[in-house]
Amino acid sequence: MSRFFSAKFDALTPYTPGEQPKDRKFIKLNTNESPFPPCGAVIEAVKGEAEKLQLYSDPESRALTEALAKRYDVKYENVLCTNGSDEILNFAFMAFSDENNPIVFPDITYGFYPVFCQINNIPYETIPLLEDFTIDYKMYCGIGKNIVIANPNAPTGILMPIKEIEEIVKSNPNNIVIIDEAYIDFSGNISDSALPKDSAVPLTKKYNNLIVTQTFSKSRSLAGARLGFGIACEELINDLNTIKYSTNPYNVNRMTSAAGLAAIENDDYYMNNCKTIIENREWTRRKLEEEGFTVLPSNSNFLFAKIGYIKGIEVYNELRKEGILVRHFETERLKSYNRITIGSKAEMEALIKAIQKIKAKD
Repeated sequence: MSRFFSAKFDALTPYTPGEQPKDRKFIKLNTNESPFPPCGAVIEAVKGEAEKLQLYSDPESRALTEALAKRYDVKYENVLCTNGSDEILNFAFMAFSDENNPIVFPDITYGFYPVFCQINNIPYETIPLLEDFTIDYKMYCGIGKNIVIANPNAPTGILMPIKEIEEIVKSNPNNIVIIDEAYIDFSGNISDSALPKDSAVPLTKKYNNLIVTQTFSKSRSLAGARLGFGIACEELINDLNTIKYSTNPYNVNRMTSAAGLAAIENDDYYMNNCKTIIENREWTRRKLEEEGFTVLPSNSNFLFAKIGYIKGIEVYNELRKEGILVRHFETERLKSYNRITIGSKAEMEALIKAIQKIKAKD
């Protein structure tokens, strides 16, 4: 770093994104992107807005916000659209946590949470996952500190039941609880366009200390567009808007806003894709288990898996040689595992064939 870099960031460890290779073509099962392209209406909507790029975007993303409010059965005033769900999460950390209001989250979870804390000078604590990688909700009840929980969790994919989420929210009435639902649409509890039964969105009508965040990156095929949103009571959304208008008022660009609106208007296409991914996930889980892998129960668009007699890094490296990228983590509890994004059926068949080839070498 340069001699001008502020000393307050000396201890900052930035988030490490998944590899985006440029040297060769890979089957990308490492960044939890959708294997399905956006629907045609999204492409056309983006093209239409591309002709207006000399103009600023609507700072309220009004049409998109109205569509999201209708889709999630809340009021316009309960929704805030952002540049990816990372932005709404960062806004929430900035708005509600500080030196006197620390935040708590699991020790194994989305790697951006500690980064948000470090860059915003927020004290934080982690609570270890249980031996089976589940969250013990009782350890968060009545804790008297702000809380963020990814549900389903990452990189494990394990879902916490909504009744446990409610107990955490209810028992901490004087603190903010953030539920990060980036993967909730893959929970397997989807019925047509209804909310997954384990989504915490309906609880935002009941509790004024709850913020639910979601993203268009996973279930709606817009990872490259960067679009997220938060749902909460009007007062919390007003607080978050104060941060937004103090940092990045035109935070959702014209093309992304149009893409998001078209995606919501064609929601059946995306929810059907989610059902296909769930089917592919369960097929892959069975095949991996047949090959001797231990696979954690997943309600996301990925699997977290290990095989006892081959190191996780070796599986990762051998798959890479076969043209398949997965995600490997080197922390002590995770290093035996690899996170595998669920792609198309053909991609998952290629994964299983590559694993069989790797096993044959041993």
